[in-house]
Amino acid sequence: MVKKWLNVVATAALLSTVVVAGCSSGDSGTPSAGAGTEGGGSKAKELGQIALYSPETPDMTKEIGQNFEKAFKGSAINVQYAGTNVLVNRMIAEKDNPMGDVWYGGGGFLPFESAKDKDIITAYIPEAIKDWPEVRDGIKIRDKDWKWIGAEVFVLGFVYNTDLVKPEDAPKTWDDLLDPKWKGKLQMPNPAASGTATLTVLSQLMDRGEEPGWNYFKKLVDQMSAMPDSGSSPGKAVAKGEAEVAIAFDFMAYEMKAKGEKVDFIVPEKTPVIVNPVSLVQDGPNPDGGKALIDYLLSKEGQQTLANWYHIPISPEVESKTPLSLEKVIPHAQELDVDWVVQNYDRVRNEWRQKFQ
Repeated sequence: MVKKWLNVVATAALLSTVVVAGCSSGDSGTPSAGAGTEGGGSKAKELGQIALYSPETPDMTKEIGQNFEKAFKGSAINVQYAGTNVLVNRMIAEKDNPMGDVWYGGGGFLPFESAKDKDIITAYIPEAIKDWPEVRDGIKIRDKDWKWIGAEVFVLGFVYNTDLVKPEDAPKTWDDLLDPKWKGKLQMPNPAASGTATLTVLSQLMDRGEEPGWNYFKKLVDQMSAMPDSGSSPGKAVAKGEAEVAIAFDFMAYEMKAKGEKVDFIVPEKTPVIVNPVSLVQDGPNPDGGKALIDYLLSKEGQQTLANWYHIPISPEVESKTPLSLEKVIPHAQELDVDWVVQNYDRVRNEWRQKFQ
């Protein structure tokens, strides 16, 4: 395992050399109907019902499912939405009788790294990307054993209400959130439920050290007006004017802004910039369907759906609607210690509960 990874010390060379997964020879980039099955299959093969576990935007995952069903006749995507940690606990509880086929998204790859030794995800090597290295040009794009594969890049930062906060007054660093002027005007997700918030806690503990890090969160929690379980809820509260600033991922802010909400996004001076993966659930009821769905999500068509929702896609062939790019966010990327995360993920979540719940 790579001991340290500078999240995105990548250049444009990364995306120019990454091959899009699951693409057929056609222009659409949609994989064949046999994609992801043992030894392939005919286009007439029906994949049946596929259970997708995801904390990502419900409307987006619904659209992914609908597009997949159009491409694969005889398939049906059942999206199960919940916070990352809720889904992980569910998969652990279901280990003796798994109900999910694919797990997509979790506030970056850290929950997936932590889940590898819990026997809830299993290796899958899509044929189209079998030559992907684990790390390319400084970015970890897949698990060393192929138990997860990066689908996109997320940036953790601050969404703010443009009617209530001037751009020059918006927080620019994590320490800025402790300014007394934000007391009662901030929201963040609950780290006991949300992968977004768990990443926030882990990254700050790594950056500051544990004792200073916990002291930071003691002050930060006191600034909060609410800490909902969903990673997207604080941003929605900002859009409604119920909060002025929230901790969120970049795409959440840009999705809302595109819908006319009075919000914008700040990339902090130093912050996690991280791959968000997809995994095959171990012993899921429909492994062939699960593999086909992973192929599709990494295909040009699947990547375009992510890009249309303001995500930074892993594919070099797809242009996103987001104003951000790897080149723009590279200077802000925080270094993360993956081994430390694996060893401490559950402990940190439990310690959060003990301290703040």
